[in-house]
Amino acid sequence: MFAFRFGAALAAATLVAAVHPHPGSAQSAQPRPTATVTRISTPPVIDGHLDDDVWAQGPAITRFIQREPVEGEAVSEATEVRILSDGEALYVGAWLHDREPDAITMGERMRDADLERGDFFGIILDTYRDRQNGFIFSTTPASIEYDAQVVKEGQGGGVYQRGQSRQQSGSMGGLNVNWDGSWEVATSRDDRGWYAEFRIPFSTLRYGSGDVQTWGMNLVRRIRRKNEESFWSPVARQFDLMRLSMAGDLEGVDVPTQRAGTVTPFVLGAANRNYSADPATTDYPKEAGFDAKFSMNSLTLDLTANTDFAQVEVDEQRTNLTRFPLFFPEKRPFFLENAGLFSAGTPQAADLFFTRRIGITPRGTQVPILGGGRLTGKVGGTGVGFMQIFTDEVSGEVAENSFTVGRVTRELPSRSRVGAIFVQRRATQDGSDFNRTWGVDGRMGVGEALTLDVWAARTETSPVYLAPGEETGREDGYAFLAQYSSREWSGRLRLMQIGEDFNPEVGFVDRVGYRHVEASLERIFRFPGISWWRESNPHVTYRSYWDFEGFQETGYLHIDGEIKFEGGGRFGPELNIATEGLKEPYRVHQTSTDTIFIPAGTYTSYINSWDYGSDPSKPFSFLGRADFGGFYTGNRYGGNVTVSYRKGETLSTSLLVDHNVVRLPEGDFDVTLLGARVGYFFTPRIFVQSLIQYSDQAEVWSANVRFGWLSTAGTGLYVVYNGAQHTTSLGEYGEPVARGLIIKYARQVRLF
Repeated sequence: MFAFRFGAALAAATLVAAVHPHPGSAQSAQPRPTATVTRISTPPVIDGHLDDDVWAQGPAITRFIQREPVEGEAVSEATEVRILSDGEALYVGAWLHDREPDAITMGERMRDADLERGDFFGIILDTYRDRQNGFIFSTTPASIEYDAQVVKEGQGGGVYQRGQSRQQSGSMGGLNVNWDGSWEVATSRDDRGWYAEFRIPFSTLRYGSGDVQTWGMNLVRRIRRKNEESFWSPVARQFDLMRLSMAGDLEGVDVPTQRAGTVTPFVLGAANRNYSADPATTDYPKEAGFDAKFSMNSLTLDLTANTDFAQVEVDEQRTNLTRFPLFFPEKRPFFLENAGLFSAGTPQAADLFFTRRIGITPRGTQVPILGGGRLTGKVGGTGVGFMQIFTDEVSGEVAENSFTVGRVTRELPSRSRVGAIFVQRRATQDGSDFNRTWGVDGRMGVGEALTLDVWAARTETSPVYLAPGEETGREDGYAFLAQYSSREWSGRLRLMQIGEDFNPEVGFVDRVGYRHVEASLERIFRFPGISWWRESNPHVTYRSYWDFEGFQETGYLHIDGEIKFEGGGRFGPELNIATEGLKEPYRVHQTSTDTIFIPAGTYTSYINSWDYGSDPSKPFSFLGRADFGGFYTGNRYGGNVTVSYRKGETLSTSLLVDHNVVRLPEGDFDVTLLGARVGYFFTPRIFVQSLIQYSDQAEVWSANVRFGWLSTAGTGLYVVYNGAQHTTSLGEYGEPVARGLIIKYARQVRLF
């Protein structure tokens, strides 16, 4: 009850902040820059050359201001952008001049590649002009498509796991890089620099009603060899492109009434053999289904039938030496659009809704998705989302289920918002078998530096899971988060409580039955007089988890003196003091031949750690971590390193080696994880990628090889091979687990 009262109090405070914006905000100090869309009758050809006469009709945007390395200075190379529209799409042309064209860094050619590896240009569009949500479209000289959806200015407030990329962390409630929109881009180069030409259909975007609109917009350019990043609308050094409250305005956007419909049918054929079920039989399944999308004004209806995700890359294996489950992101296309709208809670710690709970069992078995739909958009300025999905049974694991999700949000001035969510799983053949989650959340921006977040939720699980006479305990959870960020200081304070019976079945929780506090403080030092030393950000973080009797389950003190180099590399010596409290013996290691338990007790360990990485834009680069110190009753030594090699923009390879040596009185063990990636990109849309992994913790070798010949928004032809084989050590192979070859073709068809 306290949690809900606190949420209501924050909502009221948010309304006060909306009426009385903080007087010290950056936007109140200077007017926003404005640009104008030029209406044209004949669109340019999207070939990257920008030689169509129509481009001369648009006024040039030329004022770009550095965020890095010298905040407030003009961009070092001439930059010119024009924006046109023919009523069906926006056209963005960028002249990215460079006096050293041979030094332009191409980056990787794959879709959504890490933009830090090369030069890039991008645009963010705040189509509802709420200063919090938007669409990102970016490219590199290699002509890749990089797109993402942004909510809450990219601040999800989640708990990142160490070493995660944006793709691995999923939408995180703030940025969803895994979303793929339907748009076009082409680039070219000559002796004066490089050029980018975008076509962004209005049907790919979501916006409100009205013929001529003003949108929020910002433009960004990165010159990689100089580690220089500049913006059209200035962004303070501690923020990035997603800081939409600092964006400018794009006027004269003559939008069509949204009446669009597309259908994406697919056909699939496969040859699969499951050796554990029947090693002598090969199955040859054939499937067909479709996804459909219908847009009407500011609402979009997505439908799916006999949904298939065969083309999705497999999860990366990870070593887990903790007592708690790891988070793996959503990669399935149907669930990615507007994923941020449905995000509520604390991502990766207490997600109130997590789509991987639909169509995948806790053991990782795929559950057939029979079909469903999703309605998203804005009604009267209020964001709305509704999802209904039906899944089939998996014999011996799960019954047929229906999943219902409802979400409403309301953006307010001063970076503030409020929202509510409802989630339900219900067995379609037994209405008494259900699980429900109700939640409310809010955010309040105080000036530019301080952001307050709160959420509160309650779950209800059907009595069929209770023994006669058994009662549930606490089924609620709530959290408060304060984040502060300035040019020199940043910090956060998080308070969270999760009841022992808090059970969002269609969500993600890494543990239950605890009270949690986290506090961190960071100081940023700049060194303009030292050419190779960009900055240092020494910081300290403390977090702790107690059960409701006051027993400390986990404690962690992290002291870090990270150094960031001018070229993009980093080096960080750390001291970590970790405490783990066990009320009962903990099985720390188990294989087919060995099992090791840690006795109950409280254990404090001192760990010396080192983070390191080189310039990611170079052909050879590395990123790694080393740990030396205590581990429960003994010691652990090890870490990981990823070595990457790129040849131009066509060949990309990497090798991950993760090895830990654990020495305990109860028994010794080593844990090894290997991961090898090879990708060859004939064009940005034709590629071969492979991921080969070995884990002696899981005792398996696995391989995933994908050939893709893509059309738009990730559709096209896929040929996928998956294989797995048991192993007891790196050089010893056991029986095969499963092998399969899949051919899938999907095509997007415009209906109207």
